[in-house]
Amino acid sequence: MKTALKILAVLAIGTALGLGATWLFVIRGAMPGGVTDGPWKTNLLIGSSGGDMATRASVAVHGLLALNRSETIYYSTDHDSDGNVLDGACTYLVTGRDPPARWWSITAYAADDYLIPNPAKRYSVSRTSVTRNAHEEFAATVSRKHFPKDWIALQNGRFNLTLRLYNPAASVAADPAHVALPTLKKVSCS
Repeated sequence: MKTALKILAVLAIGTALGLGATWLFVIRGAMPGGVTDGPWKTNLLIGSSGGDMATRASVAVHGLLALNRSETIYYSTDHDSDGNVLDGACTYLVTGRDPPARWWSITAYAADDYLIPNPAKRYSVSRTSVTRNAHEEFAATVSRKHFPKDWIALQNGRFNLTLRLYNPAASVAADPAHVALPTLKKVSCS
């Protein structure tokens, strides 16, 4: 009887550890290969032949159709530049210059990894849609409140932003932790 209890205990512990690791690596995306640049995070294994089973499962769960790093580098964040969790009840300002890539976009996703539904159908800003000032800097607003231009719509609740760099400069692929990426500052909360 003691042997059977030991076997059941080992099976229960193994199952709990397996489920915990699955949640951590696949659902939460805390995989090896992660790089941080300000509030933005990327994983160098996404879209590469070096991606293991957990990386591929995480990509599948979170809905990415990942290209390899020479074609696209994906940065994401669920925190602002001050380290606060992104909240749909707040308004944020994304500012910066064009990242070194042929084309880029910043898109908002709800906590379920889907686009945030909104009547204006405003989901992202991009290199070709955002307005720049005389210094070639852009500022885009991320908010529930409607703005006439350079606006990404939100809804209440947690959300995340994904910054995609298409055909990034070789310097980005070589050192993705030291790229001049946009900042994300909280302006106000309702």
